[in-house]
Amino acid sequence: MSKEYSFIMERNGNLMDKQNVENLEKIEQKYNVRTDLAIEAREMVGEEDVEIKGVEVIIDEINDIDLSITKVNVLDEHGSKALNKPVGSYITMECELMKQNDPEAHEEIVRELAKQLNDLIKIEKDMSILVVGLGNWDVTPDSLGPRAVSNVLVTRHLFEEFGQPEGEDGFNKVCAIIPGVMGQTGMETFEIIHGIVNKIKPNVVIAIDALASRRTSRVNSTIQIADTGVHPGSGVGNRRKGLTEESLGVPVIAIGVPTVVDAATIVNDTMEELMIEMKKQAGKNTEIFDMIDRFNEQEKYQLIKEVLYPYVGNMFVTPKEIDAVIKRLSNIIASSLNIMLQPNLEFDEITKFLS
Repeated sequence: MSKEYSFIMERNGNLMDKQNVENLEKIEQKYNVRTDLAIEAREMVGEEDVEIKGVEVIIDEINDIDLSITKVNVLDEHGSKALNKPVGSYITMECELMKQNDPEAHEEIVRELAKQLNDLIKIEKDMSILVVGLGNWDVTPDSLGPRAVSNVLVTRHLFEEFGQPEGEDGFNKVCAIIPGVMGQTGMETFEIIHGIVNKIKPNVVIAIDALASRRTSRVNSTIQIADTGVHPGSGVGNRRKGLTEESLGVPVIAIGVPTVVDAATIVNDTMEELMIEMKKQAGKNTEIFDMIDRFNEQEKYQLIKEVLYPYVGNMFVTPKEIDAVIKRLSNIIASSLNIMLQPNLEFDEITKFLS
């Protein structure tokens, strides 16, 4: 075992001095668990029944499609430091049927996602909305944002051409942009969106992006929405300047789906299952199990990360059926946005815009 990880074992034995604590903090930053999901940040802090000051968790279930909705509200700076997430609301929808070809279940998920989006921000008449599709269209796991935005009903040009429609049955003013990635444009995403916001002055920005998960079970079966904005590329370690209310001057709603998981997570989850089976066979009172049990979840992950890094680097993995799944997920998100932004349209009319 490396010198770096001797610090973790010393901490478990309460033998760490100040210098070792500082060294461990640097290591934990280097091998930080990759997750964009607030629900996973909450899980890493402690058990579900352990209350965290400044964090409120509300769980709801829709049983007919096994849809779980978890609302994590970060209420103050204490909660923000505990979860390493900005103060705000994070809503996570989990359902295995998201990634399957099940139109009836998808319609329920679409309606529920639209409802949750309406709870985060109320769209009123005469508001202008900018929808942003983050990611790289040419890389399938990263193409969620561009593909979703391509199916969003845009109407701003109609207002510019024909003026404000009369009556209550008109459309809301919606525009959309797929800014690409810096390797394609030579510009930071923030620079592009900031310039557009300054020019057209929308009331709300809605950003769609692919995320990274800490749990393999949540890949392609989870949607997170938040009112705290988004940092493009943060899930895979390419942290860019964020699209937030503070940086853009308007509220930013983030919608994301974890489409990748890093190799260390897969190995860690496999090891957890292996340990469970080995304990059943060998019993718990063995020296090796006692040593492993002294490591908490993050320490186990960091150890695996260090062992794997020389061989695979920062490898991220996505399921083999990602092409079909991304199409389904992008259609779910686009349909939910069309329902929320254009409430006068019927569901059958909404689906006509999907490609």
